[in-house]
Amino acid sequence: MRVRSFRRAAVALAVATALGVSAAGCSSGSGSGSGSGTSSQAELVVKTSPDAAVLAKLPAKAEGAEIVVGDPNAPHTVTVYEDPRCPFCKHFEAGGASAVARLAADGKVKIRYTIASFLDANFGGDGSERAANAMRAAVERGKFPEFHAAVFASQPEKETDDAFTADNLLKIADRVPGLRGAAFDKAVRENTYKDFVKAAESAFEDSGVNNSPTVLVDGKKPAGDGRAMFDAAAFTKVLADAGIS
Repeated sequence: MRVRSFRRAAVALAVATALGVSAAGCSSGSGSGSGSGTSSQAELVVKTSPDAAVLAKLPAKAEGAEIVVGDPNAPHTVTVYEDPRCPFCKHFEAGGASAVARLAADGKVKIRYTIASFLDANFGGDGSERAANAMRAAVERGKFPEFHAAVFASQPEKETDDAFTADNLLKIADRVPGLRGAAFDKAVRENTYKDFVKAAESAFEDSGVNNSPTVLVDGKKPAGDGRAMFDAAAFTKVLADAGIS
């Protein structure tokens, strides 16, 4: 797999919003090498998504290096590139993703996720890889949408906190009814889907996408500076302007 290095975004979302500049993200950078950052273990506060009831109704399946959520015959597609340790992805999941989930529940869109893990290379640890593996395991239990959202809701305060350990991921899974079980627990602890995780990271690198979250609507970046994706109402309008409502 091609090796690339990544760096943390220079500004936080709150700063970007306050200054009225384009939304920041977890961005790719030039250079070589990996694991140069410092990672620390941290506890996390387990949370669930307020949209859990909607998400529980959505089907999900793995297709190559992607996970597809919603009706595969839906007329529109929202493509999402995320890293589980990226704080801007957490903001998207708490904002614009809520609007997308409701449209998916109505059969109007399907969501294609590429779950990257580039922040592990930058900060050390393996939290993103472990979280991506656990998300893939949740597909087999029919619980990916709820678990995926709960992982982001439970994200530690800093990317450098390598808190997505097997034990913590199973604690998050405890909050998703019907997810825990012998096969799922084993997959989380033994990284059963490590090949999928590697393939997803390769797909992210090969896509030309340089930031997470990156969200495409029917293959195109929405108009604007990107800040709308962090607010459900604003992103609802973006989607409506793209012909999805």
